[in-house]
Amino acid sequence: HRTFKNAEPKLNGYLDDYAYMANASVDMFENTSQPKYLSFATNLANYLITHFWDDSTNGFFFTSDDHEKLIMRPKNNYDLSMPSGNSVAAYVLLKLYHITQNKQFLEIAKKIIESQAISAAENPFAFGYLLNALYLYYQKPTEITIINGKNSELVSSLRKKFLPESIMVLIESQSNLEALSKYPFFSGKEFQNDKTTVFVCKNFSCSLPLSDLSEIEKEL
Repeated sequence: HRTFKNAEPKLNGYLDDYAYMANASVDMFENTSQPKYLSFATNLANYLITHFWDDSTNGFFFTSDDHEKLIMRPKNNYDLSMPSGNSVAAYVLLKLYHITQNKQFLEIAKKIIESQAISAAENPFAFGYLLNALYLYYQKPTEITIINGKNSELVSSLRKKFLPESIMVLIESQSNLEALSKYPFFSGKEFQNDKTTVFVCKNFSCSLPLSDLSEIEKEL
């Protein structure tokens, strides 16, 4: 819903509400590695595709298909003072694709980017956030999985680095890793109780488990 006051939700949520919340949930997942945030972001993304997607123009409507009837369902693609819901949705769908390997997320994000490519080339200042999604699509994110935060200095050094378009997740426990093992992003990784290990992956190719900062930096 759009608003919530005195324990009463009002007004159906709009595209921006779902896209921004999904993006924030992915950020929370990266910072906490709690599966509930990834699951919530995935559910929001699926809801967007089911209730907001427009196949005829390859973009999301601003209102859902169960919203109150309007003369026309509006659609906004420009990144002005706030990024458009379509740009944010494309960006978060790409990140979710690399974590979950749900190909529908990739296909929808690609369609949004392609549908706005000419307009973005003609007026890039109006599509700043969409260009971030475009960069993520072509460059592919650097995927960093930190297993066991025992070496706090190593973890702190990695988190301080400027790594745009990366996905970095810290796994603090064996149970945490097991809960996430169903996602390809975390498959094949083992938890070691005695030390911190780091996996750096790019374009579905991963390094060996690393524990030395200089070796990790070579992979970034």
